[in-house]
Amino acid sequence: MGQKIHPVGIRVGIIRDWSSRWFARKKNFGDLLVEDAKIRKFIQSRYNDFSKRNAVTRYAAISKVEIERYGNELKVFIYTARPGLIIGRKGSKIETLKAELYRLTDKKVSVDTVEVAKIELNGQLVAENIAEQLSKRMSFRRVLKKAAEQTMMAGAKGVKILLAGRLGGAEMARREKKLLGSVPLQTLTADVDYGFAEAATTHGNIGCKVWVYRGRKDGRNANAQESKASKGATR
Repeated sequence: MGQKIHPVGIRVGIIRDWSSRWFARKKNFGDLLVEDAKIRKFIQSRYNDFSKRNAVTRYAAISKVEIERYGNELKVFIYTARPGLIIGRKGSKIETLKAELYRLTDKKVSVDTVEVAKIELNGQLVAENIAEQLSKRMSFRRVLKKAAEQTMMAGAKGVKILLAGRLGGAEMARREKKLLGSVPLQTLTADVDYGFAEAATTHGNIGCKVWVYRGRKDGRNANAQESKASKGATR
């Protein structure tokens, strides 16, 4: 029986930083954890509904949301491929987002956007792109091949894509896998990005998992690089 663990979680503290960076006493920890979940759910539902991708105001290609806390203040980092949709003209939209997050949390909130340079090397965005195409009834084999090749052309060392469900409208659910290059899941210093998305089709949901191997990373310098990227965020 296979023993599996989340590819990102196993690397936290080694080559990856935490998505939520704060400390709390035991009596407050649960409330703050739920609050983080509410913030992420709110941002994803507002800007990252890839099922309504044609609506420009809805899909901002958000890969992850990081949260820092300082006393009674919140700092939210939104990693997105389309920061202009969140910032708006002269920062008008981001001010609206700050006000809405203040009403949600009753805390002072600052929001920074970090641009994702290459969508093809981000596991979550690749998975959402595949799911969006499957929802439009495109051939799953063609989608698999194209997504894997684009990821490799973007500079990835390896990519693995796994689809599961009633592929092509078949009576029986099955799995289809595409693997190019190498994806060393057990190497903790290997920079493996992971993403998951579901495609809603007329025959049921199809799950899509993506692993992108972007090369080796030195664990001693990884957290410094992550914090440097956060500090260079655009408002």
